[in-house]
Amino acid sequence: MTKSMRAAAAAAVLTAGLGSVGCVGTGAHRGGDATLGDRYRNYVDPCYPERYNHAARQATIAPFAQQVHNGHVLNQTIYTYYFEQGTDKLTPAGTAKLDSIARTRPAPDPKLYIQAATDDILLTDANADKIVELRAELDAKRAAAVQKYLATVPAYAPVQYEVAVHNPATPGVNAEFATGAYRTSAVNYSGARGTGTANGAAIGTGGGGTSLTAPPAGTPR
Repeated sequence: MTKSMRAAAAAAVLTAGLGSVGCVGTGAHRGGDATLGDRYRNYVDPCYPERYNHAARQATIAPFAQQVHNGHVLNQTIYTYYFEQGTDKLTPAGTAKLDSIARTRPAPDPKLYIQAATDDILLTDANADKIVELRAELDAKRAAAVQKYLATVPAYAPVQYEVAVHNPATPGVNAEFATGAYRTSAVNYSGARGTGTANGAAIGTGGGGTSLTAPPAGTPR
């Protein structure tokens, strides 16, 4: 056997070994002797860099997956302000919220939540010994009201909704940021907080902050 033939045979063995095992495992041949492919995989990782790219990708997106889930739970929540104060009667905003959930495509999520009635039934000396029961009773009535209303919403296929109770903080954004941006949009857009003035300009509200005023006449924008 010539030198070139021996090299070709070694390459064939190496290729066959890698093809049969792929990216999994190292060790000895079935007969007990390590093949050339086994020895190769003991020194290098034939899956580089794909194996490590996949692990890095999963580590990067995992926190965002939890964030997306948390946002979905909040979107499925019927907050206390969707009910009339201290009752289980849905407001027009509450029915509109349920309509939006029921019309989700391709299908609505049957898992719903209602915010605990901690803001509707406040703690006093008179109800301190039974406030837990009072809140639980109102929560149960509201959950029943939600299911009763959703049963009247037309759907492509019947959905069996499940309603749970939790007590998240009400999400929101300070309106001062949006107001400041809107007021300054007439002169020069800025996202900083500010308060309006008579001439439509805005000034900073923080001590020592930069004032936002209208540019002098003739100044190019």
